[in-house]
Amino acid sequence: MTLLLKVLGAALCVLTVSSEVVPQADFNLQGMTGKWYLIGFATNAQWFVSRRTSMKSGTALLTPTADGDLDMSFASLNSDGSCWRLNNLAKKTDVPGKFTYTSARWGNENDMSMVDVMYDEYALVHTIKAKASDPTVVNKLYGRGVDLNADVLEKFRQFSLETGVQSENIVFLPKNAECPAA
Repeated sequence: MTLLLKVLGAALCVLTVSSEVVPQADFNLQGMTGKWYLIGFATNAQWFVSRRTSMKSGTALLTPTADGDLDMSFASLNSDGSCWRLNNLAKKTDVPGKFTYTSARWGNENDMSMVDVMYDEYALVHTIKAKASDPTVVNKLYGRGVDLNADVLEKFRQFSLETGVQSENIVFLPKNAECPAA
């Protein structure tokens, strides 16, 4: 019973903190088009604890669809030279800058919000991943280039703390060579 209460309490905290996160007011879907570099990653997910030191930067190719959805293709070069790839189609919602998608790889439901975007510089993305009774927060910081200024990095760090991520689970990923085009 105590474990159940702890799990429910943690889930409620995640949902309470994350329900306050809203997408950027003047979100422009077309502005998201193109290549982005994954620079920052923050999550309260348990799996991240053992993997955070091995993660490296990757790329995302974002392509708006004619229906207002967002095709997302991710790639990261593994140490053995192979590429880890993931594709998802994020469906638009009634709120501009907010999308939902089912992970093609893990089958979990995701609510994604474009929280803060400077289309030629960076994008701060907040996602709530729901799988069974274990919702998790995932914040990602993307850049148009491989480097972002210290103010943007600090903005991401502060946002992640405000959304319930512990400081040790906020990382700025080491640079990595890119995967060849698929």
